[in-house]
Amino acid sequence: MAKQTIKDLDFHGKKALVRVDFNVPLTKDGDVSDDRRIRAALPTLNHILEQGGALILVSHLGRPSGDPTADAPFTMDKVAARLQELIGRPVQKADDTVGPDAQAKCSALKPGEIVVLENVRFNTGEKKGDPEFARALASLADCYVNDAFGTCHRNEASMVAVPEQFPPDRRAIGFLVEKELTILDQLLGKPKPPMVAVMGGAKVSDKIGVIENLLKKVDTLLIGGAMTYTFLKAQGHEIGKSRCEDDRLDVARRLLDLGGGKIKLPEDHLVTTSIDPKEAKTSVVEGSDLPEGQIGIDIGPKTAAAYAEIIKNAGTVVWNGPMGKFEDEPFRAGTLKVAEAMASSPAVTAVGGGETAEAVEQFGLADKVSHVSTGGGAFLEALEGKAFKSLDVIPDRS
Repeated sequence: MAKQTIKDLDFHGKKALVRVDFNVPLTKDGDVSDDRRIRAALPTLNHILEQGGALILVSHLGRPSGDPTADAPFTMDKVAARLQELIGRPVQKADDTVGPDAQAKCSALKPGEIVVLENVRFNTGEKKGDPEFARALASLADCYVNDAFGTCHRNEASMVAVPEQFPPDRRAIGFLVEKELTILDQLLGKPKPPMVAVMGGAKVSDKIGVIENLLKKVDTLLIGGAMTYTFLKAQGHEIGKSRCEDDRLDVARRLLDLGGGKIKLPEDHLVTTSIDPKEAKTSVVEGSDLPEGQIGIDIGPKTAAAYAEIIKNAGTVVWNGPMGKFEDEPFRAGTLKVAEAMASSPAVTAVGGGETAEAVEQFGLADKVSHVSTGGGAFLEALEGKAFKSLDVIPDRS
């Protein structure tokens, strides 16, 4: 059933505590290098402001260790500054999350105004789900909105214990989370056939549950990335110096058996003598065996063309994990070819978060697919069929 959304709440004269996912990449100087997650939250934030509400925004950033000096790059100052540029309104930044500065700024907040609280993971109570910390955070606002899909698979205080402090009729999801859940319902419910999954990345172990669940639903599952070589070695092929999870060979064999022919492995490979793009000497190897000393670094052109044709003729496509080391120009052709196929396909096309989202963004194709998820880990766990406590605490729409 659909969850209660911000359209179901009255924000007039109210202070809304909005859990956003502003865990954005930063440059060495601490500036925001990719503001996609901030931009994705703007429809929710603007809706609340237009309805006469005020915003108290809470997010984590990075992985603070508890050492103030080491954690200095993870303050929310630059994020708040970038939000101010994007939203076109003044944005205040509190120097703490539930301390005196946050309390003073939130208490004085008027309709149409915005406060960004300090990094919520600077408080040890966040990771522990501490009830006292949750009560203190909830006391700053009148209602709660979850618009942080990228963190929905976490049971941290700001995701579960904080919304539990509010009456059920004052809890909702934002437009971003609603959009993510809608596409997941399509993918896991009754997807338009034929359904194709494209799985890449480094490790089979990261995607065991996803592959098991998707094999029940898809017509074809296309494999790329370094995980290819765990599957090939499991079949008895030579993989040169390619990355392989030797402790997952039995798992790979089981998945291949479970797939019953649905799983397609690359028929050619871009190989290299070095993963350093400046030193790399690349060539294309056909077949399933790689020469000694060579590293499989991307799917080959024949595989890329075959995968693109399958995507072109699909009704639904979900993609998670690059086909190769796309960050470096010599190794990106396979990932680019799949991204272009996704962008031009008439199918419902969903791109998982993390590196896959970075790739389509880098290629300028993010606006040409049906959906680009803002959550890597959350998207994967949802594809596994897992339930999230952070969403269980949001009432269903009546």
